[in-house]
Amino acid sequence: MGLFDNVEKGIEKAVRGAFSIGSKTVQPVELASSLRRELDDKAMTLDAGRTLAPNIFNIELGDADFERAQAWGVTLAEELCDVVINHSRSQGYVLQGPVRVAFNHHADLRAGHFDVASATEKENAAPSLDVGAHNTPRPPARPSQNPGVAQAPPAPVYKRQPPPSSPAAAPQGQPVLDIDGQRYSLNASSIILGRSSEADILIDDTGVSRKHLEIRARDGATTAVDLGSTNGSYVDGHRVQGTAALHDGSSITMGHTQITFRILPARGGGRR
Repeated sequence: MGLFDNVEKGIEKAVRGAFSIGSKTVQPVELASSLRRELDDKAMTLDAGRTLAPNIFNIELGDADFERAQAWGVTLAEELCDVVINHSRSQGYVLQGPVRVAFNHHADLRAGHFDVASATEKENAAPSLDVGAHNTPRPPARPSQNPGVAQAPPAPVYKRQPPPSSPAAAPQGQPVLDIDGQRYSLNASSIILGRSSEADILIDDTGVSRKHLEIRARDGATTAVDLGSTNGSYVDGHRVQGTAALHDGSSITMGHTQITFRILPARGGGRR
């Protein structure tokens, strides 16, 4: 389970106290929420099933908040990179390069105020990064308070490469879901499960969100995608962080409902 399973328990737990001095300071949770909003606002639909989202983020902070961001730079920036990657994965966004987060000093910003600017950038002619790796240049010196002194070096930039998708081997047979004694054949590339009447498979469970979980079949692999549900989704006892691969016999838990994913010998058919 990652540090961002729950926003309120994520970054704040990793950098406890980093932004807690006084009542007018930027909170890590605010930065995470702002990055999610920036992704959703700037996402561009290119064609069916392909939506491009920004992967470069510059966060501008005032004097006091910038000092704290520098003090917790690597820890905080890594978590913010993961926020971007996980949210993009859950929404099906395409990132054209590694996610980069930079903290920049902006003297005109008051404590507790910040700005986020984003861009889309390919990683051209740059060394490839291992999965989960990040570059951490030496943090700059504290910005000078004397305007006559030479400009301080640029703020550090941190980046993290989204893990490449590695689909499982193509299932040999018909994928189905067993739910409360009923069997549903998965004959579409996307099946939505939830409490809403608009869901493809209706789950009558008060612990289930209206659109709770999506079952995707792509490139021979079947995955479960949590759709931002209130109570979360679990595959084989592990909470779904973005997506989770499904294999024959996988157990899916939504609210109080237990679901089993099976792969049966292909013989056609639908719900029975």
